[in-house]
Amino acid sequence: MDFQAGILRDGNPMESLEKQLICPICLEMFSKPVVILPCQHNLCRKCANDVFQAANPYWQSRGSVISGGRFRCPSCRHEVLLDRHGVYGLQRNLLVENIIDIYKQECSSRPLKKGEHPMCKEHEDERINIYCITCEVPTCSMCKVFGAHKDCEVAPLQTVFQGQKTELNNCISMLVAGNDRIQTIISQLEDSCQSTEENSEAAKRELCARFDTLAALLEEKKSELLQRITCEQRHKTGFVQGLIRQYKEQLEKSSRLVETAVQAMEETGGAAFLMNAKQLIKTIVEASKGGRLEKIEQGYESMDAFSVSLEHLAEAVRTLDFDSAEEDEEYFDGEEEEVEE
Repeated sequence: MDFQAGILRDGNPMESLEKQLICPICLEMFSKPVVILPCQHNLCRKCANDVFQAANPYWQSRGSVISGGRFRCPSCRHEVLLDRHGVYGLQRNLLVENIIDIYKQECSSRPLKKGEHPMCKEHEDERINIYCITCEVPTCSMCKVFGAHKDCEVAPLQTVFQGQKTELNNCISMLVAGNDRIQTIISQLEDSCQSTEENSEAAKRELCARFDTLAALLEEKKSELLQRITCEQRHKTGFVQGLIRQYKEQLEKSSRLVETAVQAMEETGGAAFLMNAKQLIKTIVEASKGGRLEKIEQGYESMDAFSVSLEHLAEAVRTLDFDSAEEDEEYFDGEEEEVEE
């Protein structure tokens, strides 16, 4: 705490010093102040313990097996982790305690001035020293005896003061605890958002991997079917080309035989013609009888047998969707019924 800077800014050093020695929780002068590391703010040890226990409801007293908890400074919201000793493990600020003792000694030695205590507006010489419970306002003894509050219920000012201070302290503790709970919920929601993003990315990677596997399987099947068509194509075209070679050979032999027969027909001498005519006729007759080659059947070139219907697969792809929990439950219920039967 920067006491000197606060004192220099104010014209009255003692009043400025008193402001520096006020606990932000109970609004009273520090009692056994503890320093919150590393923000260096001070709190009464009791006030700090109340705030700590409100924010850590499951933390028990010293000596418990439960380990530490979180403590959030009510001045700057800085959060520190405390060990199993809780607030009692924080360092006592002896310097502030000594300053408070000196301040109290100085205040006790000074004479009380009239303006330092609130005075009654109706009775200027009377100090406000009681509290009207009926009207809920501070007043003086003369107002109770002779004034406007003579028929009201009153109580000592210090008693009401301490009660409302305690009530306000409890309210502050509740607010601090509520803020910590809200911060916890915010942290949980942020963690949930981050987990949702991470799980979404993982689901996308898994979905892409499954579709890539399916595409690879389809590509492999396509290559297999194309190979079968290619084999059938080679078999049929090879067979037909073999027939073409046979027919060409037969055509060549027949053409040569025709040429020989035409030359024989040009022979004018009977004796010379008859020497070769009989054998030539026999050769032609045998060639015409034994020259029948194999033929292909009608529709031999058709490849309709290799047609593939993919409509059911296309329909399955169109209806492809994510698995739902209800379908899984129905599936498992059906399995259980089958097992029971």
